[in-house]
Amino acid sequence: MHWPKLNRKKEQRSARRSGRSVNHIFRCLFVCGMLVTIFVTIPRVNGAECNYSAAIEEFACSGQENLIEIKSEAVGPIQFIVPELAENTLFSRRWYGRLADNTNVYSSSTRAGAPLRNGGDGYLFATILRQLQNDAGETWYEINPGEYVHENDIQVAQPSDFQGVETTSQPERPFGWVVQEVRPSRQPGGEPDPNFDKLPRFTLVEIFDSVKGKDDWIWYDIGDGRWAKQIYFSIVDVDPRPKGIGKDEFWAEVDLFEQTFAAYEGDRLVYATLISSGLNQWPTNEGLFQVWDRFQEYKMSGAEGQEDYYFLEDVPYIMYFDDLNGIALHGTYWHDRFGYKHSHGCVNMPIKDAEWTFNWSAEAPNDLWVWVHTSDPVGHLE
Repeated sequence: MHWPKLNRKKEQRSARRSGRSVNHIFRCLFVCGMLVTIFVTIPRVNGAECNYSAAIEEFACSGQENLIEIKSEAVGPIQFIVPELAENTLFSRRWYGRLADNTNVYSSSTRAGAPLRNGGDGYLFATILRQLQNDAGETWYEINPGEYVHENDIQVAQPSDFQGVETTSQPERPFGWVVQEVRPSRQPGGEPDPNFDKLPRFTLVEIFDSVKGKDDWIWYDIGDGRWAKQIYFSIVDVDPRPKGIGKDEFWAEVDLFEQTFAAYEGDRLVYATLISSGLNQWPTNEGLFQVWDRFQEYKMSGAEGQEDYYFLEDVPYIMYFDDLNGIALHGTYWHDRFGYKHSHGCVNMPIKDAEWTFNWSAEAPNDLWVWVHTSDPVGHLE
């Protein structure tokens, strides 16, 4: 069943929230699964090409399985699983850093000699091999074999640890994530109720009903008497196979309006997550495509000599699908704005989700279909 979608622009929503700051502390991330149970009756749930945009001053562009169970007396349990990381995962086993403009790169961890090269201007990321201290007590980073930069010239990135969910059965209703913190109301169009806890970003919710409020926005019933305006969510709903896709073939849906990704095996939705597609000046093209090339990790660059020049080393889990425009699904370590447009045309995915998609689609009986479209922002009320 398709619920009505709000007539609003994600760009407006994006402009109202600030980007997540980058952690300057170099650290190794160790990730393991943990069991999380989420009840609808509990308000709080602890839950290729890219480009620098001068307009927004940002870059645009193993353990046990986690079981997420959303319960309602009316519908019974519906389960979602956050899958465990693969044994050969790249997540938490790579470190990346953004180079400052005109960074000098040296052959050793000292500025005593002449630099090997100058990095130039742009949105430039390097893979960090190791951190070390020289005899003078300075901290340096080795970014390529025999290439070193001073700590003042590199800002260490902290990739998002967000991950979407596998579905254990076909979802009976729309579901999705909070993309901007919100305190629910008691009724559509109402003021936030102080008796409800705020729902943090990335909270998983189900949509039980939707109505137009007095403010002419569409409001969602997310259970337990809680209502919230649609601008705070990115929602996934089961869609039929596009014409041309076989009943047993693997395909993925990229919804440019909702900024979501859904993976299907035939008619069954098996996975869903948030993405970031192209900004308006570099849109992700709509249409039905197939993945034609893939890399576990590879560099991406573009717009050399221009204001929006970028160079990204070791972009993980790349799946090229739009051959004409060089557009891909791929993991993203340089931002955490999933649920909002933020790329130079590619479909940016959290690294864990790109890894899941990369491995899952490798087992497909077909080259993965990718259906890119914009869902109807108006819909109809039922």
